[in-house]
Amino acid sequence: MGIIKEVFGHDSHGEKVYSYTVTNEHGTRMRVIEIGAALQSLEVADRDGNFADVVLGFDNVEQYEKENGANFGAVVGRNANRIKNGHFVINGKEYQLAINDGRNNLHSGPDGYSSRKWSSEIVEDERGLAVRFSLISPDGDQGMPGELHISAMYVLTEDDSVILEYEGVAGEDTIVNPTNHSYFNLSGDPAKPITDQELTINASNFTPVDSTFMTTGEILPVEGTPMDFRNAKVIGADIERTDYEQISNGKGFDHNWVLDTAGNAEVEAASVYCPSTGILLQVYTNEPGIQIYTGNFLDGTVKGKGGIAYVRNSGVALETQHYPDSPNKPQWPSAWLEPGQTYTSHCVYKFGVEK
Repeated sequence: MGIIKEVFGHDSHGEKVYSYTVTNEHGTRMRVIEIGAALQSLEVADRDGNFADVVLGFDNVEQYEKENGANFGAVVGRNANRIKNGHFVINGKEYQLAINDGRNNLHSGPDGYSSRKWSSEIVEDERGLAVRFSLISPDGDQGMPGELHISAMYVLTEDDSVILEYEGVAGEDTIVNPTNHSYFNLSGDPAKPITDQELTINASNFTPVDSTFMTTGEILPVEGTPMDFRNAKVIGADIERTDYEQISNGKGFDHNWVLDTAGNAEVEAASVYCPSTGILLQVYTNEPGIQIYTGNFLDGTVKGKGGIAYVRNSGVALETQHYPDSPNKPQWPSAWLEPGQTYTSHCVYKFGVEK
């Protein structure tokens, strides 16, 4: 039980990059690193008491810096997900971000928070063992207005929960909407697809996308569609239903669900269960939405921990956040942050087993 700080490697500037290995009394072990404030590994027990690493990632700093286009384990921001045409308006002033996803902006562009070195510290927290990462994003960074001071704290609790808490303050009106982009595979073996694992989403509605993966502005019911995960369903049951436009547009599941939890972090937002290991992951959040991404564009060109090639459906990301393109959709919950306000966001990944 405790926290071990050690050098994970050196970045492209020759600076030390630290990792923190956090272990609770049950033997659950979390490792987080300064590049991308990323969750590098997470070892949890299966139904037989054997421990398995259930997140995708890399073994070295260089890959996190140069090959992490898929954002394995990282905090993405300043704004997660897509912004239409990379364009938005605040206080009558137009802002243009990089176009890095078709004709849209994804995760704030190619110079995202996921590839940067964050500062780090061990902090005291009554809920468990905690590490906080901090970053200063200057005015104009990524094309965004206002200097932003942002932190992401990981807490490993004794009930085998990983708590992620974000805080941010800005120098002027801006948008803030980060998320964690961990890919989970509860089999503990990323060579096995997640298509046989069971997904539940506490959502009666979702935000459909067009052929560019951009939200249309609609909110549609999941009932009677492959998007209905209100009851547990195997991820692969409908993932090839290309006769359904949304599956075709998303190349699988790459959509935001409108959570029925209404910001109540005490109510389960989503869960994933692996029948072969018995490992159950429950997600709780105060965010209004959750983006489910089934690794549709992983094609084996990137090799992760242990030299394993990550292919389509090697993992599933459960990204708690505001809805995509919120800055251009005033009818949706706002990601706007004003000076004097403090941005906060809360997400819990709770692990257990079903016999």
